[in-house]
Amino acid sequence: MESNRRIRAVNGLRPPITYDPAVAHFRIQRRTPLPVGETWRRLTDWSRHGAHVPLSGVTVRPAGPTRVGTVVVVRTGVGRAGFDDPMEVVRWDPPADDTPGGGASGGGAPGGGAPGGGTPGICRLEKRGSVVLGWAEIEVRPRDGGSEVVWREEARLRGLPRLFDPPTAWSGRLLFGRVVDALLGD
Repeated sequence: MESNRRIRAVNGLRPPITYDPAVAHFRIQRRTPLPVGETWRRLTDWSRHGAHVPLSGVTVRPAGPTRVGTVVVVRTGVGRAGFDDPMEVVRWDPPADDTPGGGASGGGAPGGGAPGGGTPGICRLEKRGSVVLGWAEIEVRPRDGGSEVVWREEARLRGLPRLFDPPTAWSGRLLFGRVVDALLGD
């Protein structure tokens, strides 16, 4: 059964998202001295994610800059024993530079965005696979001369009872917290 209860907007930056109580939710928040544009570039360089997730590799299609419709496929496993976790980018709003002469065009981040970034960036991926369901949302915003990252995720393994939601959320926070830390530290 799906609920229509809405999550409130944080700092007015994101539209309401339908909340499904039958899946594991988790949130990761980090601060970094890196500028918004560099933080965004590191977190949305999808091929680098595979280096930090055990037994995983990442492919992106189509090749080229990320945009709405880009599909990121994480292959987890060893040899033929494994599964694909395809995720489609359904929202792609890179950070924009608020400095005079700045703007969202001209690079700094894959698919656009400004190198310094004054306005937050948001990327939302929806999981389209047969094993892992849900969505992930990455938000990067300016904070105290650097950046703040908020990674929200809703994940469910098909066929796994709700009893396993708390350990799924705990392991998701642990794994993706380490991924975010590694990507920001590279």
